[in-house]
Amino acid sequence: MYAVVATGGKQYRVQAGDVIFVEKLIAEVDSTVELTEVLAVETDNAGIKIGTPVVEGAKVVAKVVAQGKAKKVIVFKYKSKKDYRRKNGHRQPYTKLIIEKIEA
Repeated sequence: MYAVVATGGKQYRVQAGDVIFVEKLIAEVDSTVELTEVLAVETDNAGIKIGTPVVEGAKVVAKVVAQGKAKKVIVFKYKSKKDYRRKNGHRQPYTKLIIEKIEA
């Protein structure tokens, strides 16, 4: 059984037990989060259900494992012969989730 869920502007194909990194969610560590924007669900006996745009009554329950920041990405702007250089760094915040169950 798997589901396609949307969160943070991205889509993820998840199964029970998967560990995913999503855009930062407002949630405490060790709390549970319900992802209700389920776009598709595939079950063993009922086949696949595709939502229009979401599957009614379906949700994915996940546990928040950690909140953190990704590795630093260097943004370097440069124009030759013009003495223009800008160096910035960026660390994107994320939430680490472990998928507990899919309810459809």
